[in-house]
Amino acid sequence: QRLKAAVHYTVGCLCQDVAEDKELQFSRQSIAAISEITFRQCGTGSARLLGTSAGEHAKRSTVTLEDVKLLARRSSSLLKYITQKSEEIVSNNMEQKERKKKKSSTAKTAEQEAAVAESEDSNMA
Repeated sequence: QRLKAAVHYTVGCLCQDVAEDKELQFSRQSIAAISEITFRQCGTGSARLLGTSAGEHAKRSTVTLEDVKLLARRSSSLLKYITQKSEEIVSNNMEQKERKKKKSSTAKTAEQEAAVAESEDSNMA
C-alpha cells in the first residue's frame, strides 16, 4: 500500500510539473488512472522480467542489482538513479562495517587491558 501511495504521489507531482509547463490541467481521476496503470505495469511487467532475467537466463533464484539495472537500461535517468542509490547503499554499509570493527576492536582492547590489570592485581597479592 505504501508503494502504491508513493507511485500515486510521484505521478501527481509529475502531472503538476507537466501542467505548469504545458498550461494544462489534470483531473484527480486522470492522475489516479495514470497512477494505477503505472503501478500495474511496473509491478507485473517488471517482476516477470526480473524473474526471467535471474531464473531462466542466469540460472539463479535470486534477483540481483545487475538484474534491476538491466531492466532499467532503457531509461538513462532511471538507470543513473538506481546506480547512484546502490552506490550510496554500498558506501553506507561499508561505513557501518568500519564503525562495528572499530567498536569491537575498542571493546577487545578494553577487555584485554582489564584482564592484564586483573592479572597484575592477582600477582601482587
